[in-house]
Amino acid sequence: METYDIERYLNVRSAGGGSFGPDGERIAFLMDTTGTSQVWSVGAPGEWPEQHTFFEERVTFVSWSPERPELVFGMDEGGNERQQLYLLDVTNGQITDLTAMPEAKHRWGGWSHDGERFAFTSNRRDESVFDVYVQGREEVGDDATLVHEGSGWLNVGGWSPDDDRLVVHEAYSNFDMDVSVLDLETGELEHVTPHEGNVRYQSVEWSPDGESLYLTTDRGTDTLHLARLDLETLEFTVVEDGGEWNLDGVAVDEDTGRIVYSRNVDGYTELSVGTLDGPDTIDPLPDPELPKGVAGGVSFGPDAERFAITATRSTDNTNVHVVDAETGETERWTRASTAGIPRDTFVEPELVHYPTFDGREIPAFFSLPERAGEASKTPVVVDIHGGPESQRRPSFNGVKQFLLNHGYAVFEPNVRGSAGYGKAYGHLDDVEKRMDSVKDIEAAVERLHDHPSVDPDRIVAMGGSYGGFMVLASVTEYSDLWAAAVDIVGIANFVTFLENTGEWRRELREAEYGSLEDDREFLESISPINQIERIEAPLFVLHGENDPRVPVGEAHQIVEQAREQGVPVRELIFEDEGHGFSKLENRKTAYAAIVEFLDEHVGSGA
Repeated sequence: METYDIERYLNVRSAGGGSFGPDGERIAFLMDTTGTSQVWSVGAPGEWPEQHTFFEERVTFVSWSPERPELVFGMDEGGNERQQLYLLDVTNGQITDLTAMPEAKHRWGGWSHDGERFAFTSNRRDESVFDVYVQGREEVGDDATLVHEGSGWLNVGGWSPDDDRLVVHEAYSNFDMDVSVLDLETGELEHVTPHEGNVRYQSVEWSPDGESLYLTTDRGTDTLHLARLDLETLEFTVVEDGGEWNLDGVAVDEDTGRIVYSRNVDGYTELSVGTLDGPDTIDPLPDPELPKGVAGGVSFGPDAERFAITATRSTDNTNVHVVDAETGETERWTRASTAGIPRDTFVEPELVHYPTFDGREIPAFFSLPERAGEASKTPVVVDIHGGPESQRRPSFNGVKQFLLNHGYAVFEPNVRGSAGYGKAYGHLDDVEKRMDSVKDIEAAVERLHDHPSVDPDRIVAMGGSYGGFMVLASVTEYSDLWAAAVDIVGIANFVTFLENTGEWRRELREAEYGSLEDDREFLESISPINQIERIEAPLFVLHGENDPRVPVGEAHQIVEQAREQGVPVRELIFEDEGHGFSKLENRKTAYAAIVEFLDEHVGSGA
């Protein structure tokens, strides 16, 4: 079998985040052909795209005006996540810095229907909280109008059909949220989701008449379902039941009542399309003909006869597709390159479920290289996702495909606490139950030991962000299981992490991990830095100097103390990155070093 180096796999491109222009003829999207995501547009399937931005920094989103040949995009600096908003005039390429406050974060909230104004939230008044702003398309910086002072983690969920109200979404944790409606004329904020306990309210959309909201919620259920909230009575009606799976996204076209919603079935997206033929009923249309993988990010064309959506699968890199809503027929509009690597060499994972210490079945994706077999036992990279309320799903991953191409198997568990499997499963790792999720990793390795194609002496832990904590916890709690470990922007010490993370994030993270005030002793007890003497496996730690989520001090302290213990340890810090690696040259450097580390300490025999 032909093999390719890591640089080739990192040059596999992705295109996504499509936004239909006002004439319905062009789609703006993000593509990383230059090495970082930039704004491009395309006017037909397979047409050569036009590039509109040319920055070294990543562009984070793009949203086309509903009325004019102009669009707003977001960009931060060096991965610091202090996103600014910019206006691009598509006709002449002129770019205007709309927010011009680089010390503050700005979170896009959408265009008004007439394209004259847009909304956003920002922590420019107080770094620890987000306020709601409305700004005219020709205004900049301080011209923005503060329309609501917040006290927490706020997002704008969209403008009402008459542009007189905004949806305001507040998150207390990843499993507890609220929705309010802000009257822009009076300034009155009406809380429309009073509740007790943890309830999620997500993907909020206005009804065509502006009298209701459609959203996904687990109010009264374990999984998310599609519901309608009557804004006069504040009563909920179930429109579509999620069953054992989450309905995790909904998009509504206010002019036509066209609706698209998605169900997350063991990580795979099942997309449904229809038309609202009553407030609480949907006349179904044919399902879109999309790859079996992950899809989302719906953008309707002006007449909602078609919509753009981003889709990917384990063996297909990410691209923008356009769906005919009436027929379900789908065309791929973008042609993100596979860097000359034949698509038929990409490996599809097996969805497996393995038993853990308390009898639960833990879902995971297991991928074996082509040459694996009993006669040629393979090393395995146990790749642990971050979050922790995230989920490993069957989307394309170039690094994973490289590992498979070079003889490494990849095991991707969705341990307790992962999203996608209901409220109860998501809470199984809260605070004092944190280490139960690490036990799920131990159970994964025990399963791998029994697999005839796996070499039990060559199993590696790798993960990023919270997954980096899971790596460090795994190699301290179960040191004899691991041949090597790779920690990418991970948490080494929960106390110093919470003390130093961005002020706007602390309360949200304490809801998941425990608070500095009430749980400091417990947080110290589960911090890998305090069990450092147990590490036996060689360790590689990578981080971004500008990381606002998990400050770089987490990397420095674990490396310093591991070295004092005599652990073979390597550290690689990127001065121009934050929480992860967004620049192509940095990704090349990082993953080439990871591959070198793995080959040195584990070796695939490729």
